[in-house]
Amino acid sequence: MTDRAQDLLREALTLPIDQRADVAAELLASLDEPSTMDAEAVQAAWASEIERRARRVMAGESVGEQWEHVRALVARRLAGQ
Repeated sequence: MTDRAQDLLREALTLPIDQRADVAAELLASLDEPSTMDAEAVQAAWASEIERRARRVMAGESVGEQWEHVRALVARRLAGQ
């Protein structure tokens, strides 16, 4: 770690906890790679996926699962079982 980074860290550690959390969140967010897809491309990709899944259901290739079964499964997982 450079001297400058160490100085910044020491200064940041003197901040109140909520401000340190904000700084940490911003630093972590800055590490994320920028999206290569714009919002319209993402929306188009989701629309295409939804259409593909709907066609599979209508063709009888996918039947899904009963809501009661899925709800019970999620409840068990949330309960740690």
